[in-house]
Amino acid sequence: MLQFSKYQGLGNDFLILDGRDAGAGAAGADGCFGLNAEAVRRLCDRRFGVGADGVIVALPPRQGGELRMRIFNADGSEPEMCGNGIRCLARFLADSDGDQPGRIWQVETLAGRIVPELRPDGGIRVDMGPPFLLPETVPTTLPLGPAGLPQGQLEVEGLVLEVAAAGMGNPHGVIPVLDLAAIDLERLGSALEVHPAFPARTNVHFVQVLDRGHLVMRVWERGAGPTLACGTGACATLVVCHRLGLCDNQARLDLPGGSLHIAWEGEGHSVFMTGPAEAVFDGVVVPGLLDPEPATTPAASLDPQDAAPPTPAAPATPAAAAAAIDCATACVNGCLRPEACPSAEARARVAALLEGRSLDELVALASASGESRSLGRGPTDVDP
Repeated sequence: MLQFSKYQGLGNDFLILDGRDAGAGAAGADGCFGLNAEAVRRLCDRRFGVGADGVIVALPPRQGGELRMRIFNADGSEPEMCGNGIRCLARFLADSDGDQPGRIWQVETLAGRIVPELRPDGGIRVDMGPPFLLPETVPTTLPLGPAGLPQGQLEVEGLVLEVAAAGMGNPHGVIPVLDLAAIDLERLGSALEVHPAFPARTNVHFVQVLDRGHLVMRVWERGAGPTLACGTGACATLVVCHRLGLCDNQARLDLPGGSLHIAWEGEGHSVFMTGPAEAVFDGVVVPGLLDPEPATTPAASLDPQDAAPPTPAAPATPAAAAAAIDCATACVNGCLRPEACPSAEARARVAALLEGRSLDELVALASASGESRSLGRGPTDVDP
């Protein structure tokens, strides 16, 4: 069974898998526990799975760091970085390994080397690296504007919006507004995410300036939709608003899930993000959730380096097509085909697993690593 820990940073929640021992084969050949995009979606489903905004896997380093982080959105896609996610990962590492305040980790990500630090109050301060302010590095087709970053007008859902962009290893579009409560985030966020001006799609942030040291923002995350917080988004928003002359070079940013403190000394300097990350619970996932039906071919790896040319699928027979029933949705009121249930084998395997272990054994599996982490957890009240 797959062991995980659930952590949240300002309500942005993640399932964390420890694959740092992948060399011993514990995490599978690809280091990601055999997960594929569909398995990630099942894990993150808040009704049929565990429920999360994403899955984080801690892996051995490849480029001289201490460890490597891979993160997957709830839709199965892989972003370059996640600020709330890396704070959660750092808190998980500290809890797991018994680290004390002042501990620093060198974490390899698709956005480069990111450096979180455990603070005495239990919060995490992260050196997020310098922002990307040239259009091609965001990437965006918005032209470089007078504020020294990509900016311009975009037509979205019949409205013309003043949009500025910045990269934090992943793309962000920032729109300052006078009344944040009046913004239709679902409509405008979803449209801006896939706007042609952002060829790799984008995270979308609407921000209202209360004063030069206090901003309020709402988040639409690429691949996840509206979330309670976005760490890289808060960093990008501070950078954009400072370049536009709307705020100082450090400020409190209020998100729906809580507050972050962001500081940036200007061009060529790193952006620093400080905020909380807390454990929620530890658990195990039964095999049936990740592999609900017997696989006829190996699951696709999430690691691009393991990609192989696809094998053409044979034409589906009428019997095979009839068997393609999603029991989680089609059979909510009872099995549609009890004489030939397509998920019977998977359910039988889960039943056998549960019958073969006592309740005490199942609880022990779920809490084996949790107890040591709980003992190692320090205070989590954060006052940036």
